[in-house]
Amino acid sequence: MAESESLETITEHERILQEIESTDTACVGPTLRSVYDDQPNAHKRFMEKLDARIRNHDREIEKMCNFHHQGFVDAITELLKVRADAEKLMGQVSDTNRRLQDAGREVTAQTEEVIRCRIQQRNMATTVEKLQLCIPGEMTWLRKLMTDVNLFLFRYYSALKTMEQLENIYIPRVSQYRFCQIMAETLPKLREEIKEISMSDLKDFLESIRKHSDKIGETAMRQMKHHCLMHCHRKCSFNLVGFLFKVLTAQDLVDFSPVYRCLHIYTVLGDRETFENYYRKQRKKQARLVLQPQSNMHETVEGYRKYFNQIVGFFVVEDHILHATQGLVTRAFTDELWNMALSKIIAVLRTHSSYCNDPDLVLELKNLIVIFADTLQGYGFPVNRLFDLLFEVRDQYNETLLKKWALVFRDIFEQDNYSPIPVENEEEYKAVVSRFPFHDAEIEKQQFPKKLPMSQSVPQIYSQVKEFIYASLKFSESLHRSSTEIDDMLRKSTNLLLTRTLSSCLQNLIKKPHIGLTELVQIIINTTHLEHACKYLEDFITNITNVSPETVHTTRLYGLSTFKDARHAAEGEIYTKLNQKIDEFIQLADYEWGMAESDGRASGYLMDLINFLRSTFQVFTHLPGKVAQTACMSSCKHLATSLMQMLLDTELKQISMGAIQQFNLDVMQCELFASSEPVPGFQGDTLQLAFIDLRQLLDLFMVWDWSTYLADYGQPTSKYLRVNPSTALALLEKMKDTSKKNNIFSQFRKNDRDKQKLIETVVKQLRSLVNGMSQHS
Repeated sequence: MAESESLETITEHERILQEIESTDTACVGPTLRSVYDDQPNAHKRFMEKLDARIRNHDREIEKMCNFHHQGFVDAITELLKVRADAEKLMGQVSDTNRRLQDAGREVTAQTEEVIRCRIQQRNMATTVEKLQLCIPGEMTWLRKLMTDVNLFLFRYYSALKTMEQLENIYIPRVSQYRFCQIMAETLPKLREEIKEISMSDLKDFLESIRKHSDKIGETAMRQMKHHCLMHCHRKCSFNLVGFLFKVLTAQDLVDFSPVYRCLHIYTVLGDRETFENYYRKQRKKQARLVLQPQSNMHETVEGYRKYFNQIVGFFVVEDHILHATQGLVTRAFTDELWNMALSKIIAVLRTHSSYCNDPDLVLELKNLIVIFADTLQGYGFPVNRLFDLLFEVRDQYNETLLKKWALVFRDIFEQDNYSPIPVENEEEYKAVVSRFPFHDAEIEKQQFPKKLPMSQSVPQIYSQVKEFIYASLKFSESLHRSSTEIDDMLRKSTNLLLTRTLSSCLQNLIKKPHIGLTELVQIIINTTHLEHACKYLEDFITNITNVSPETVHTTRLYGLSTFKDARHAAEGEIYTKLNQKIDEFIQLADYEWGMAESDGRASGYLMDLINFLRSTFQVFTHLPGKVAQTACMSSCKHLATSLMQMLLDTELKQISMGAIQQFNLDVMQCELFASSEPVPGFQGDTLQLAFIDLRQLLDLFMVWDWSTYLADYGQPTSKYLRVNPSTALALLEKMKDTSKKNNIFSQFRKNDRDKQKLIETVVKQLRSLVNGMSQHS
């Protein structure tokens, strides 16, 4: 019986639940009252049944909400279809109502069905009304959200805006539904997911521009180079070049959308500062990597070009970000980056350029620096320090040029024959004077064939100096300097070439062992003509720069001093080599110091020496007069000194009168040579005075005129004024110790045996004079 009652109760409760779910809310009261009118405690079992039914519905709703988003969209789509069916059904219901009204109460059997349809119509209308709150326009916000997030991966910002509308407008309208609460809880997770995805896109972007910076920079620098060319040829080809040249910007080469997208997303999420700090930190790291050069960068121009391309590409991107975004980077940030980069760039270039020994490579580096500076200046970055650096690079360029031309000059000097240039006809003459400004009226009057005084190295040196000026000028181009500054640069670099490089080459040439007297004479002649040509080099620079040499600040060429110094060095070397040659002849002297009588003629070595000097001084006719005179005087003095030293040599212990007579004959030949005017221009007996000390000493011993010497010693009119007492004493002692068979002393013994005592007396007196001189000194 109890089981029967329980089954009936369950069936009744199920009926009541169905009636509550399907009937009008106004009828719910009586229906629920029937539960309490039933058996005792039946309402508790009904409540349990009702809770179980609610939990079952909640599970169904939760399953529906947890279903995949796409499934949810599909469900909403089905709902839209239901809406259409409902509208269709409403139309059918209207038709039915009309038919019912027309039919009246004749169709009483269909009343209950009509009532049920009306209830469904009302419920569906309510549902449609609620759904319409969530459907703005033609597309539902749910479809928009799911499309933004799942179908179009790059519409994160739009998705965020949609979620914002959901939270602020639509979800509050239907917040009583559980699926809306679940959706509200899901939105923050979607935001974080979008945030992570956009940051990943930014990292990919940063890695991409790191790899493509050199391409961006290469394009920017190429465009600047073309712009400079277009500017230079503006008059002749501006329209054509402007037509053919297409300007590419960073936006054309790089997709910046990841940056914009990420910036918008972080701005919407209220975390813009985090994004800005991350971007700037990463770009600083990339800047340090870009500024790190390769160790062998200085070996080729491509190493420098790649280095510059990467730097330009980096800052072109930053400039675009600066102008295309609102505060992602600031001018202060880019200025800080540039100042840091500029210091590093200057240090790198200063170091690596110092390794360059090839002037062509240094010149290409200069051109790259100019394009590099002009490019960045076009983007608003200050580059004055780069142009200041170019002055240092210019010094390095000049150093490499000087080293190169030092080898050029050396080869010219080594290949020169140091003989006057022969010209057979007018064509050969014009060929020489076209390369070197030579003008001599006397030579021009001569008939062909004839010789020009300088050797072949002179026009070659002159031409190479001009080539150096052209090479130096190449560096001054595109430096944005005035003509006066360029003129000053050219003159200073040319002065360095003349005063340091060419001067050093000449000094080394003069000291070379194979350069003899003839070559030295030719070198002196060559330097004289090169000195005269300096004026034409100044005119050459003036024609290039169009700066008048009369300008106050114009630097003069120092070639005059260079060639004068070289000429003086050559002259000194002539004097040295002449003396060396004289010494070689003197070493051939072979006097018999104990001979009884002389041979009656001069020694052979001395005659050979005089013949050598005579022929040598004939070559000196092409030299300036003072040079030849100085060389001749120097040679005679050195010869006289060498002969005197030969007499006074401490290793020579004894000298006979016969040897003195022979020596006197040799000195007489020297005096004859001096009086023959081997070099024109000497006045009177100036050259003979080189041998005056020897002459007075030999006369004193040949005449044996000691009484006069001792009596007149110290008097300005003394016959033997140039004879020093110590010199006379040294020579007299060499003669005193000869054997008794010596003619001098045997003569004394024949005439007067007491003469020996006279010699001793002379010796004592000479010693007294010598001692007196030492005491006074």
